[in-house]
Amino acid sequence: MTKGRRRVVETEKKGREDIEARLLAGWRPRAFVAVDFETANRSRSSACAVAMVRVEGSRIVDRVVDLIRPPSQVFEFTGIHGIRWADVRTKSAFCPVWRRMTSLLAGAAFVAAHNASFDQSVLDAGCDCGQLCFPPLPFLCTVKLARLRWHLHPTKLPDVCDFLGLKLRHHDALSDAEACAKIVLAAMQGRRGSSQQGPAQ
Repeated sequence: MTKGRRRVVETEKKGREDIEARLLAGWRPRAFVAVDFETANRSRSSACAVAMVRVEGSRIVDRVVDLIRPPSQVFEFTGIHGIRWADVRTKSAFCPVWRRMTSLLAGAAFVAAHNASFDQSVLDAGCDCGQLCFPPLPFLCTVKLARLRWHLHPTKLPDVCDFLGLKLRHHDALSDAEACAKIVLAAMQGRRGSSQQGPAQ
């Protein structure tokens, strides 16, 4: 990892220490972005799909999803997300895809992801391979947020979505990213879960 990239990672980790608590204490960002990566295999550099969902205020204002051609043709997780080498072999590699999407991050206070350490590590690996520098934005983890806000266990994405009445096509990158964004919004709005109110629209 380059020294510059390491400094960015350290900034992100420092920012993550209390961002969930700040949100629950009443801080309201003007904008944030939810992200989800799918990988072809166990390597963090094998991203094969990415989705980003931008939220401004309390509204989703933009959604972007794309397939990525990973460095290897080895696909271990097709049975999970349905993506095959044949689906991505003519797609762009990580760097061009990520560059096209980074405009969504402009003015964002943080990046949200479910089990954020995974998505952050995939992003780190992709940026390192392409010598890209990710903006020094903190990551918010919606696993941690759900545990703090609703005391939920387990907190896998389907579990949290079931609790909140959110629709989900699990391991579809766009569906996962949108669900993540809606979990953050639900936490900010003080929602109590589908057992106490009707399903989210």
